Amino acid sequence: MARMLQRYDDRERMNHWFIALMFVLAGLSGLAFFHPSLFFLSHLFGGGSWARILHPFMGVLMVLSFLGLAAKLWRANVLVAGDREWKKHMGDMLRGKKASLPPVGKYNYGQKMVFWVMLVSLLVLLVTGIMFWRPWFAPYFPIDLLRVAALLHSIAAVALIAATIVHVYAALWVKGTTRAMTRGTVSEDWARLNHALWHKEVTGGR
Repeated sequence: MARMLQRYDDRERMNHWFIALMFVLAGLSGLAFFHPSLFFLSHLFGGGSWARILHPFMGVLMVLSFLGLAAKLWRANVLVAGDREWKKHMGDMLRGKKASLPPVGKYNYGQKMVFWVMLVSLLVLLVTGIMFWRPWFAPYFPIDLLRVAALLHSIAAVALIAATIVHVYAALWVKGTTRAMTRGTVSEDWARLNHALWHKEVTGGR
């Protein structure tokens, strides 16, 4: 039987899935106001008024939860010299030729970039969303600034959705990855193959 290694604890996994839930709910309610053709999505929340009321609260919960997770994981996502080498071989990763990839720690270059895109996007969403959150904060900002905030909010939302699609696809594509966020563990063979430096760290070089 393969030896299993702890990758995420219960708190991290619960936080992750709460973020995922808030992302879906905030995303659907936000898309309802993105274009008239998508307004039907507001019915999932009891109509337009309720979708407008609930959207910012779900968004704030999503950002705060992500910041809680990021506070624990950001150090593992700092770019290091080895990431530049991994980036050069990214094509090999996409072709499934993992043997030519340089060893990485807990996260590879692609995962780190997804993390930072998510973090920046969420912070932009939080700041701009608060600016035009009616009736609480919008009256304190000039209309031209609110228009810029609305544009940046939309751009950040698209970036977040794109990063999430990449995140989900990569988790499904690399066999054994989803187990990390469903059970908290990964096989030692998976760790050795995909994150050799992290494997060495957690096993003491065994």
